[in-house]
Amino acid sequence: MTVELTHGDPVTATALYGARSLSEHDPALFTMLERDQSRQEETLAMVASASAADPSVLACEGSAVGNVTTEGYPGRRYHAGCSVVDEIERLAVARAKAVFGARYANVQPHSGSTANQVVMTALLNPGDTVMGLELSAGGHLTHGAPVSFSGRYFRSVSYGVGPDGRLDYDEIAELARLHRPRMLVCGASAYPREIDFARFREIADEVGAYLLADISHIAGLVAAGLHRSPIDAAHFTTTSTYKQLYGPRGGLILMGRDAHAPGPDGRRLSSVIQQGVFPYFQGTPRVNGIAAKARALGIVGSPGFRSLAERVLDDARELAASLAGLGWPVLTGGTDNHMVVVDTGASGLTGANAERSLESCGIIVNRNKIPGDGFPARIAGGVRFGTNVLALRGMGPDTMVECARLVDRVWRSLSALGDDEFVLPDAVRDGVRAEVAGLCRRFPLHTGVGGVLAPVPG
Repeated sequence: MTVELTHGDPVTATALYGARSLSEHDPALFTMLERDQSRQEETLAMVASASAADPSVLACEGSAVGNVTTEGYPGRRYHAGCSVVDEIERLAVARAKAVFGARYANVQPHSGSTANQVVMTALLNPGDTVMGLELSAGGHLTHGAPVSFSGRYFRSVSYGVGPDGRLDYDEIAELARLHRPRMLVCGASAYPREIDFARFREIADEVGAYLLADISHIAGLVAAGLHRSPIDAAHFTTTSTYKQLYGPRGGLILMGRDAHAPGPDGRRLSSVIQQGVFPYFQGTPRVNGIAAKARALGIVGSPGFRSLAERVLDDARELAASLAGLGWPVLTGGTDNHMVVVDTGASGLTGANAERSLESCGIIVNRNKIPGDGFPARIAGGVRFGTNVLALRGMGPDTMVECARLVDRVWRSLSALGDDEFVLPDAVRDGVRAEVAGLCRRFPLHTGVGGVLAPVPG
């Protein structure tokens, strides 16, 4: 069923009035928002964690349902006036379970990091051992990094990667036997190869640990069946809802066959997580965010999403091959997902120089620490690329060859003055900017629709 939109319906009227009121009464802020939307449309977003939400997702986030104050869960709220938001949350839960084949889903976490915090604090005591992938090997702050809550409230043990840049499961198993973690974390933010979640579960079971799989970066590939799923392998699966789900800023906690398994106190593990989100860790949920998650998950479950996910993979593989062919050291020699990680230090460039020089030309990437990196995180010795937004624009592998050539042109023209200072010839900057602008015109962003709900341009 399609709802006929008119300026008189409440949702459309509120959106139009809000935009008009903002432009009239706070033009400075309105202009900033306009400028950044233009920046997004006119630059190539190649940050691995980047995405662009569909306008229908943005409409949910900007809706009046965000005015509803509520705590608890559908049918068990601590405030009146929640009958409609109960329906919205139930819809989001149903779609999350359907998309990922899960038996339990909690859609209330405010972020992927919050989802990790909930799982850890609901199951562990301060000082318990958490074992996760080292930050410089591609892990995430919430997987036990010393500067994160996960490394301060728990005893953190890190595993790395082998000389080939890949996970060494036998070595991880030996480390787990030595340290006997209470929770083993798998998943990554800068690891370009497929993860064997079943092998991780074997290790966790052997040492009596809970397994937490963080799939924030590969959730779209998992949902599309293009990456092995951790839902039944891990006790808990967490993800953010932007990145590859192209949704709002937010998080999910999912469970498969262990949803009804007994937890430390005899309650079902799903009940432990349910109370871990509320009332233990969070108060009122962002109902507008939950509505936006429901909409994004509806798109992920649509027939066109798999084609988008396939393009994400094809683009990343070609980008990796093209950069390697131009002489840039690609970690692990390629990729199995959307990420391509390059060792810029091997060519005398810091990650900071490499990132900022590309940004000056309209190409957005991010510096990233890499295994054996001698630079601090602010500088880093590598760069992480991602193809989520490029694929969303409708760019295919042929266009990745062009993108790699532009990156190569910038980096080879760079004269580094220091860790984060550089000189780039004006002719190079202007020339690359012009080519980037041309690519953006050929493959418009469509503010997030590209190829899922509309034909792919070009």
